[in-house]
Amino acid sequence: VTLTHLDKAGRARMVDIADKAVTRRIAVARGRVCMQQKTLARVLGGRAPKGDVLAAARIAGIQAAKRTPELIPLCHTVALGAVEIRFEADLERGQVEIEARASAVDRTGVEMEALVAVSVAALTIYDMLKALDRAITIEGVALHRKSGGKSDFVRSGDGAPINAGRRSRGRARRRPGRVRAGEKASRDSSRRRR
Repeated sequence: VTLTHLDKAGRARMVDIADKAVTRRIAVARGRVCMQQKTLARVLGGRAPKGDVLAAARIAGIQAAKRTPELIPLCHTVALGAVEIRFEADLERGQVEIEARASAVDRTGVEMEALVAVSVAALTIYDMLKALDRAITIEGVALHRKSGGKSDFVRSGDGAPINAGRRSRGRARRRPGRVRAGEKASRDSSRRRR
């Protein structure tokens, strides 16, 4: 395996991408934030002390993706075309899944931008909730897909994008207790009262 970020003497260097082809690059990264059920219920009910947690995390993740070269020393500046961040909450498990999708038409990939977006979105969720729940953890941050470069990548067992909003036939299936960002946590209980 050749490490392109190292020269022959083993010193770190910025890879020369001037001769690479300009192609459409896409990367998808995911991670999750784990917390107490009651903490997540407050998030979904709009009762977190610092305000709309997921809205703040979405903006933070997008902003971070645009600043990736300032955070990761050898990253190139990429002309990002779009950064999308989606959330899916699982009340039973006390988890918020985060997915970031970055895209660009450029000479190098956007994996780091997607990973930075997920990481900073997760850190923002932690920051906004730490007064309620000191045991929050951030887990499973990883690249799940990339395309457009010399080699594509799909993580083994990778499923469809979370909260994609696509429905092929009939109603979209979800595990009990899963709530998409923006839905009220009391949905199921209100159905039972009918």
